[in-house]
Amino acid sequence: QVQLVESGGGLVQTGGSLRLSCAASGRAFWRYAVGWFRQAPGKEREFVAAIFWSTSSLYYADSVKGRFTISRDNAKMTVTLQMNSLKPEDTAVYYCAADEVTSRVVAGRSNYWGQGTQVTVSS
Repeated sequence: QVQLVESGGGLVQTGGSLRLSCAASGRAFWRYAVGWFRQAPGKEREFVAAIFWSTSSLYYADSVKGRFTISRDNAKMTVTLQMNSLKPEDTAVYYCAADEVTSRVVAGRSNYWGQGTQVTVSS
C-alpha cells in the first residue's frame, strides 16, 4: 500500500512557476507509476502528467506540454511536477495518484490518491 501527500501549491501570477511535490510512503515505490491530475471548480478531473517506473517514460497532456515537467526520485520516494509559464486556466486542485498498473494511472483509476494541493494563478 502507498500513501501520498502533495505539497507546494499556492498563489502565483500569470507566467510564474510552482513546484509541486508528491511524497510517498510504503513499500516498493519504484514499482509504481505516478500521475498528476487536476480538477478545477465545476469541471471534471483531468490528466496532467505521468511518469512510469522507468524515468524515461513520461507523458503529458497537450495543454501542459513544454511548460510542465514531471520527474521522480525513487530513493527519496517523491515525484515532482515543475510548472512554468503558468496560466489562469491552470488554476485547480492538483492531485497525485499511484498504481502498479500504468494504464490505471493514465486513465485516472489509480488505487492510491493524495489529498490534493490548491494552485491558483492570478491574471
